[in-house]
Amino acid sequence: MKKTRAETDFSHRHISRRAALLGGAQLLFIGGLAARMRYLQVEEADQFRLLAEENRINVRLIPPSRGEVFDRNGARLAQNAPSYRIVIVREDAGDVDETLGKLAKIIRLEEGTVERVKEEMRRSAPFLPVTVISDASWDEISRVSVNAPALPGITPEVGLSRVYPQGSDFAHVLGYVGPVSDYDLSKIEDPEPVLMIPRFQIGKVGVETKLEPLLRGKAGAKRVEVNAAGRVMRELDRQEGKPGSDIQLTIDSALQGYVQARISKESASAVIIDCDTGDLLACASAPSFDPNLFVRGISQADYGALTGNKYRPLASKTVQGLYPPGSTFKMITAMAALEAGLIGPDETAYCPGHLTVSGRRFHCWKRAGHGWVDLQDSLKKSCDVYYYDLAIKVGIEKISAMARRFGLGIKHDVPMSAVAEGLAPTMQWKETFHGQPWRVGDTVNSSIGQGFLLASPLQLAVMSARIATGREVSPRLIKSVDGVEQPLRGGESLGVNENNLRKMRRAMHAVVNDRRGTAYRSRIIAEDMRMAGKTGTSQVRNITAAERRAGVIRNEDLPWERRDHALFVNFAPFDRPKIAVSVIVEHGGGGSKAAAPIARDITLQALYGGQPPLEAYPAKDRDRIATQQEELRAIQPLVSINGRDQA
Repeated sequence: MKKTRAETDFSHRHISRRAALLGGAQLLFIGGLAARMRYLQVEEADQFRLLAEENRINVRLIPPSRGEVFDRNGARLAQNAPSYRIVIVREDAGDVDETLGKLAKIIRLEEGTVERVKEEMRRSAPFLPVTVISDASWDEISRVSVNAPALPGITPEVGLSRVYPQGSDFAHVLGYVGPVSDYDLSKIEDPEPVLMIPRFQIGKVGVETKLEPLLRGKAGAKRVEVNAAGRVMRELDRQEGKPGSDIQLTIDSALQGYVQARISKESASAVIIDCDTGDLLACASAPSFDPNLFVRGISQADYGALTGNKYRPLASKTVQGLYPPGSTFKMITAMAALEAGLIGPDETAYCPGHLTVSGRRFHCWKRAGHGWVDLQDSLKKSCDVYYYDLAIKVGIEKISAMARRFGLGIKHDVPMSAVAEGLAPTMQWKETFHGQPWRVGDTVNSSIGQGFLLASPLQLAVMSARIATGREVSPRLIKSVDGVEQPLRGGESLGVNENNLRKMRRAMHAVVNDRRGTAYRSRIIAEDMRMAGKTGTSQVRNITAAERRAGVIRNEDLPWERRDHALFVNFAPFDRPKIAVSVIVEHGGGGSKAAAPIARDITLQALYGGQPPLEAYPAKDRDRIATQQEELRAIQPLVSINGRDQA
């Protein structure tokens, strides 16, 4: 039906109104859009230009080269050597399983390598390289290069890796490096970005970890252009970082190698310290291990062999091993009594073989006793009863104070792992840690280095150096950093009576050079090299009254772990001390039999700066020593190169 004119006019008015509203809305939207575009393109142009530039340019860290470590004469102990590795990039490899399968036919892959690589790929971006072999041989690199067309995504690379050319000789001093772990990061409050670089290596133990900030250096940076996926297109510029500092140790590598070889058949430790400077000339623990095994990740078999060894090759016994010092502590007991004015050098005490204190019998090592002995005789013969009597007179507080004055019960500042403080006990200490009062019997035990007393080989060497010099000799391991000599510490007078020290030195001289001295068989014949020392034997088991009545079981007849520890400390030459030495042979039996011969040999090696002449030894020992020297020359290079050949 045809619309009327009125209806048509009404319809036109409504359409025009809608068109006007729609047109207005469109104009408003377009105007707003134009205003927004102007705002973004004009007002915010600088901000978006910056964002675009940051999206196009990435800044990436350049790992610094690690500082190297040298001995006191400039021989390299830890260095960076080129190493070849084979990597795979997931996005270039196509079928990863097929590519790795082809690689396995060309070179040998360790068991579990494929699974490890695939797991790392799952955690990494597709364009990042994942290491397949971290220590490839030149033959493997050549095979991969020749077959490159058939191995998409597989690339050989060259980098730097830590190498310890002296092998096991310095394992317990230097330690080793390894990849940064989550545990490492958890110990650092604000870790540097360089630590986040995949497979970046840091020190794990020893000097490598204690001087990590110096050795690590500062990372550099490079600006690279990347595409939208993050793939590097080109390098724009780079700023090299600062390499780590070079460290020079006080240790003589030739002497260290000899000491390590000399004790390699024992579970033992030895320290040689310079009496003038406190420089550690040798610091050896045996058995040792090859730190190179840890750099790229030690195998389970090798690690299990180390941890399962009852002689504890991973332990740095020189600084973290704590032992009752045994009779080597008798000088401290005597010095405490002399300084307190309680005895004179000519005063004597009678040793019937035991002393009864508070109803308990304390025995001397010599069952029949030593009879009447003075200070020098008591030390020369290592009479126990003489020191039992002294300790009761002087008391534990003065004995412990004297022990700390001579370097025992103190944590010495050397950059090695797990440096032990030792223990010079007091009455308050026992009350605090054991909840029991101190007893006279505890003092008697302490007088001969038993009971609660504990000392490390390093502390015993320091004690010997302080007795020899009367000065506060402090151990130093770092000689220089980047060629800058490090300051010496200590050297001040101990503040004890020099006459009393002379008495102790003469008594120690008699221990080695008097026919009735406990170390006479390990004396030095060369007149200008004679040494003064003290034997020690520390018990690790209780001897019952029944066993004493039946006869104390000999160490040789006991299981190894129940035998006594053998100790010896000395300084030489006697009239002008240059070095002080301590040796501990775990479960070695008597100090005169097991520790003193080792100490004599390494003392001569240090004094002569190499193999000593046979004339320095007693005539009856020279044939044996000549054979021993030949054997040590044969095994010493082996010890230096491959720690797994250690006993």
